[in-house]
Amino acid sequence: MKFRLNRNESKQQRAMTPWEEYQAQAEAKRKQAKTPKWVHKAKRIGDKLPRLKHQRNRKLIRRLSILLTSFTVVILAMVYLLSPLSHFQTVRVTGASALSAKQVQQATRVRPGDSIFQVVGHEHRLQQKAVARNSRLKAVDITFRQPNRVTVHVTEFATAGYVMKQNRYYEVLENGIVSQQSVDQPKSGTPVYGHFKKAKALHQMILQYAKLDSEIKRSISEIQASPTKDNPDRVHLFMNDGNEVYASIPSFAKKMAYYPGIAAKLKQKGVVNLEVGAYSYPFKK
Repeated sequence: MKFRLNRNESKQQRAMTPWEEYQAQAEAKRKQAKTPKWVHKAKRIGDKLPRLKHQRNRKLIRRLSILLTSFTVVILAMVYLLSPLSHFQTVRVTGASALSAKQVQQATRVRPGDSIFQVVGHEHRLQQKAVARNSRLKAVDITFRQPNRVTVHVTEFATAGYVMKQNRYYEVLENGIVSQQSVDQPKSGTPVYGHFKKAKALHQMILQYAKLDSEIKRSISEIQASPTKDNPDRVHLFMNDGNEVYASIPSFAKKMAYYPGIAAKLKQKGVVNLEVGAYSYPFKK
């Protein structure tokens, strides 16, 4: 029986020597070095394509969302501007007694039907202009109420009396301004000013009167200018209780504070002189 030697099989089974392994590794490195770099780079870019596509879609969706949101906001703003909600439905006026609601609205330029944007953010400017337009207004407070309402609270200058001109009575305010509107008869509780030839003297007298307490104001019936050589600022007052008072305009408010106490001590009606110091004497019979 003969056996044939398989040389190829012996080669496959034979282990490689260290030198042969080194040669094989060197050959593999040379083959790898000969491979173009763009082949490996292409493989890396190919791996990133799904992620790049996802990022691109996210950017597209974000831009589309911004455009749709902006478009929606513009449409809603246009609808709001054209709707009744963007205009005042009611203008409520509080605190007014001498002025009507219509007069206050004319002074403030805030009326029903006006655009909300004419008022919101401009309250301070409108308040200042309203006081300048109407001398009766002392202070104005404009408050916006949601959704389309506004409240205008006003503080008026009180009436300080009346000035008689050509048989007509013209109202005088506590800020010293004489109204252009006249009445047939003055209201009770306020004095009538007479014989004031200088507007400055009348203005100073009114400002002094405005400093008095309400009780003393109501007790004065008439205030007349009564200057003398020694005291050009002298005034003559006729009181509702029947007494008469002489005083000086610069010290009028300060000295008149003592009148109720002096009048209470009078045993009969007479004159109270407050020009220099304070003393009284009864009427001459």
